[in-house]
Parts: sequence; C-alpha cells; structure tokens
Amino acid sequence: MSVQSSAHPVASVLGVVVHDQNVLLVRRINPPDAGKWGYPGGWIDPGETMAQAAVRELFEETEVRAEARCVFNALDAFDYDDEGALRRQFVMVAVLCAWVSGSPIAGDDATEAAWFPIAMLPSLENVSEDVDTLAFQALKLLGPA
Repeated sequence: MSVQSSAHPVASVLGVVVHDQNVLLVRRINPPDAGKWGYPGGWIDPGETMAQAAVRELFEETEVRAEARCVFNALDAFDYDDEGALRRQFVMVAVLCAWVSGSPIAGDDATEAAWFPIAMLPSLENVSEDVDTLAFQALKLLGPA
C-alpha cells in the first residue's frame, strides 16, 4: 500500500453516550467508515478541549445534549482510496458522555441516529470496528445501574 497523504494524523473525538442500557449511534456520511453505524464525533476545533468537541459533535450530529465525563480510550482509523492508498489517518479519542436531554435526530455528518441496546451490538451489522468494545468499556466505567 502506498501513502499519498503527507498530512499528519488528525485528532478527533467520539461521543459515547450510554442511557438506559442503550448507546447512541449514527450512520456516518463521511470517512472513515462512511455508511456504517458508529459513534457521533469529528474534529477537534482549534482551542477546543476534547470534552467540548465531543459534546458539540454529539449535538450537531444527533441533537442530543450530553455532559462529558472522561476520556477513556483512543483508536486509530485509516481512510484508504479505492487503490488502497492512505488518504488520511485519524486518532479518535473516546469520551464518555452522560445523556442530559433530547431524542436522536440525524444532522450534520449523519444520515440516521438512534439508540441501540448494548447487548445487541455484537450481532449488529454494518458497524464501525470497536463499537461494542467501547460500549462495554463505558458500561464498566459507569458501574452498576
């Protein structure tokens, strides 16, 4: 595989919201993982903290309001073109968020937004890698319900 992009990895966030044993996912429009279900998220704006970015991106993509709790994981994501050349690398920082208000409505970079029972995530099709792993890690951080 060749690398066409000389750009550095892009820092981004994922807003992981657990509410009533469900997790909030969006069907992504843009790479990486366009067309797949994943966590709302995106770039960190200059001067913005990871927590602020996660809350902002979450609202822009779902209209759900949340409060950031903590950073709990980081993942690599790679966007390749049709010939297998790397276009862009993302370092996605997972931020645990607590639901405050709102029902999911797709907006911004999402075609759909919905709550999914965490127990069904391992069998859910067309999802981004590590969606279930992050959900179970988030549950563990939250402790007993």
